[in-house]
Formats: sequence, C-alpha cells, structure tokens
Amino acid sequence: MANENNHLVLMAGGVGSRFWPMSTPERPKQFIDVMGVGRTLLQLTYDRFRGVVPDENVWVLTNRDYADIVAEQLPEIERSHILLEPCRRNTAPCIAYVSWRIKASDPKANIVVTPSDAIVMDVPEFRRVVTSSLKFASETDAIVTLGMKPNRPETGYGYIQADLSHLSARNKEIFRVDTFREKPQLELAKKYVAQNNYFWNAGIFIWNVSTIVNAFRIYQPVTSRIFEALLPYYGTEREQEFIDERYGDCESISVDYAIMEKAEEVFVFPAEFGWSDLGTWGSLLQQTEHDMYGNSLIGENIHMYDSTGCVVHTTQEKKVVIQGLKDYIVAEKDGTLLICKLEEEQRIKQFSAD
Repeated sequence: MANENNHLVLMAGGVGSRFWPMSTPERPKQFIDVMGVGRTLLQLTYDRFRGVVPDENVWVLTNRDYADIVAEQLPEIERSHILLEPCRRNTAPCIAYVSWRIKASDPKANIVVTPSDAIVMDVPEFRRVVTSSLKFASETDAIVTLGMKPNRPETGYGYIQADLSHLSARNKEIFRVDTFREKPQLELAKKYVAQNNYFWNAGIFIWNVSTIVNAFRIYQPVTSRIFEALLPYYGTEREQEFIDERYGDCESISVDYAIMEKAEEVFVFPAEFGWSDLGTWGSLLQQTEHDMYGNSLIGENIHMYDSTGCVVHTTQEKKVVIQGLKDYIVAEKDGTLLICKLEEEQRIKQFSAD
C-alpha cells in the first residue's frame, strides 16, 4: 500500500505544440495520446504512480484554460486538487503554491513533483526508485532529484554533476549533487557522457513538505510570504480568489534557479528506467518500436514501401500507404496532414502558425 503521507504533484501547465498537428496551444502534448496506446501523456504519468501515492493525494498544477481537460482525463482526482495558475510564472511559484497548499492539510507530507509530458518504459523500476527516494526524503532534510544515466551526448537536456565518492549513509544509491549544468553544446555533452558522474536532469523532485517550504523561506522570501499569508484560505471557496490576486506578485523563476542551485542538502538518485521527455518527433522515434526498416508506426493499417527511418502517427486513418520516404515525419490529426523531414522538424512551429 502507498504511504498515506506520500503526495504526487503533476505539472501540466505547458502550452507547447511540438507534436503539431496532434498538439496545439489549446491541447498541448501532455493531453494527447502521443504513444498511440489509448492514454495521454498526463494519464500515463498518473498511471505509473499507482501504488506509490494514494489517489486522494494526487494534485495537478495547470493553466486555468486546461482545468476541464484535466478533470476529464483524470476523473479520479478531486476537483479541489486541480490547482489553477492565473498567469505563467515558471516553476518556482507554482511549486511554492502547491507546497503550502499540501502543508495546510498534511504537515508530514512527502512530495514528488514531476512533469506530465515524459514517458517511462520500465515502470516497476521507476516505482522502486521513487518509493526509495520518498523514504529517504521523509527521514532527512534532503532534496532529491532523479538523474537519468545518459546513453548519448544529448544537447536538449540539462545535466546533474554528482559526487559519486559521497554516498548517503541511509541509501547507497543516492549521492550528493556537485552542481547543475545547463544544456550543453555537443562537444561538451560528449565530455559529460564520457565521464560517469553526469546525469540528465529529468525535472523530477522529491522532498518532505517542511524541507521545501523552509527552502523557499530562505531562498525566496518574497514568494514564501505570499503563500504563507494565504494559509487561512487554502481549501476554502476563497482560495482561487486570493491566488488570482497575489500570484502575479511572484517572481517568474524556475525552481532550479530559485532553490536547487542554492540549497545545501541536494542529492541525486542515478537511475535507468527508459525515460524520455519526448521533446521532439525524433525522440518519439527513438522511444518506440520499429519495423525491420527502422520506421516507427503509430496507428492501424499502415503500409510502408521502400521507406526507412520514418515516424508515422496516423491514428485517425483507416489505411495509410507510404512509399519512398527516408527519415520523414508523417502525422495527421483532424484533417491536418504534416509531411516533414526529421532534420527540419524545428520548423514545425512555423508550420503550425501558418
């Protein structure tokens, strides 16, 4: 059974359209079935925490425009646990908001914060790592982040440099963080991968609620005072009114800059469970099964001839026939068809605006 003090926070406020034409600003990628498995990325993220966190302790932070989508896709979650940002202020203010909100109802809470638009291939290993990290955070004043062991010199992720000579006495798999590194250029990424103490930053954070609240008090005092002052209103009918009124006063800053790079007791759990943030069509191609010619086919009745290295996402079509393509994206949604070279996918944002 899940620990009754374990809480899950799903960050679902992103507005990107990287998987256009499937994703749009009105329905970004966390709300679509990217993998073609009948569950959206948000639902898959929720699913992998089953048995780790009780349903009644699941929270979602999202844009007010997506409140109904979240409620529709996750009917198991109490509507009062869908917290709405009135404006975009990056990740630090929304994490501060949900931390004080949880603290108001469960002062002993252990919290895992995760993006809702990534995938995990080895769910049992993921659950083991998260459960172990939650136990560690509950027994210490540590902030824990999950580090993905890199298998290629990726320039699209930030990196965590760990001190592998300093492992925790309470958990032999958890190490102190030396520093966080920005997304590197290719040559620097190659150097990181050649060493064994650099890990991809998955943006998954684990802490006790007192630990994170105290960190905000020390490193973000203005933001902490805003949410501390709202303690009498959390869980009441006036909560959203006061959030709407005060949220815009928070500094727009990521939790990485606000807390992670400043706090003293920061640790990393290096892990391997088939993680990808699915930031590109290319990453989807890497993470899905291929036919014998390296094509990733998501949809029914897709026929490929003389084609290699393509990703095809056509779940609404009865029959698809493709001939003579190499390293292409083919995607269709609601009458809009995209055919684009994989190497040119950075132009998709331009296409979607036309």
